[in-house]
Amino acid sequence: MRIRRRVSGIFLAAALAITTAQAPAAAAEYPYPGAVTGDVAVHDPAMVKAADGTYFLFSTGNGIEIRTSTDRTAFRRAGAAFPNGASWAHSFTGGSDNLWAPDISFHNGRYYLYYSASTFGSRNSAIFLATSTTAQPGSWTNQGVVVQTSNSSDHNAIDPNLVVDQSGAWWLTYGSFWTGIKMVRINSSTGKPADSTRYSLAQRPSSAGGAIEAPYIIYRSGYYYLFVSFDYCCRGTSSTYRVMVGRSTSITGPYTDRGGVRLTSGGGTEVLATHGSIYGPGHAALLPDSDGWLMAYHYYTSSGSRLGVNLVGWSGGWPALY
Repeated sequence: MRIRRRVSGIFLAAALAITTAQAPAAAAEYPYPGAVTGDVAVHDPAMVKAADGTYFLFSTGNGIEIRTSTDRTAFRRAGAAFPNGASWAHSFTGGSDNLWAPDISFHNGRYYLYYSASTFGSRNSAIFLATSTTAQPGSWTNQGVVVQTSNSSDHNAIDPNLVVDQSGAWWLTYGSFWTGIKMVRINSSTGKPADSTRYSLAQRPSSAGGAIEAPYIIYRSGYYYLFVSFDYCCRGTSSTYRVMVGRSTSITGPYTDRGGVRLTSGGGTEVLATHGSIYGPGHAALLPDSDGWLMAYHYYTSSGSRLGVNLVGWSGGWPALY
């Protein structure tokens, strides 16, 4: 029997064990997403909480879609970050205003929005930065390219995530397939790379199709946790996306899974995977809130992509959703 309780407006299921990538979890081990209502047909979600308690949810879409919520349950569409389009990104998107995988955070009185411009399966890609003092639709100022790759590159400049380490240094992690997940140090004054050094954080073997993307890093209790998505997104109920994690005492790695396998060697401990009617959950983004860590992600049902929300518990120092 699955026991449910209500926490801060979200119905949450009891958490059970997590397993490593080498031993995928059974369907019964994972909770269903918490209850959300309103406009929740989202892909690649990322969320920030404003000082007045408003939640801003950013996601893939034309001009980057923005939704808001006052209770973390009911979401309404507010508009787009760039309601007049994003012509500066057209050389990477084939002329489309569809922008991917936004990352949202607040620092030094400004919101920082990193996002991707590309086309499916291409390495002709760029990560851009925009800033705003309010996070509202139409308030964003384009700050230009942060990182870019071409079809001759050995990695792909998509799926950005900004993280500030315990010393106050800024880092951007990003990447997808090919040679995997990368990281560069960021100048906190400009939001752009501080130097040309690039770190490799995670990679999947060619036997697995190199299928890894959507990095997100948090710090907790002496460790940096690197969340990634394995396998394949964007295939509806045939999607095989799953959320994996490794941890390190250093922001630049090496990251290892629960069994001690490095993520650069294909390691990863599974946090969430397909179960029941929840297909291909992935592209996780985390947010610290008053009742603990929150994970937002997307998943598929027969009717399309939807927002998933769960709280994160920590079992023996490893994340487990509930």
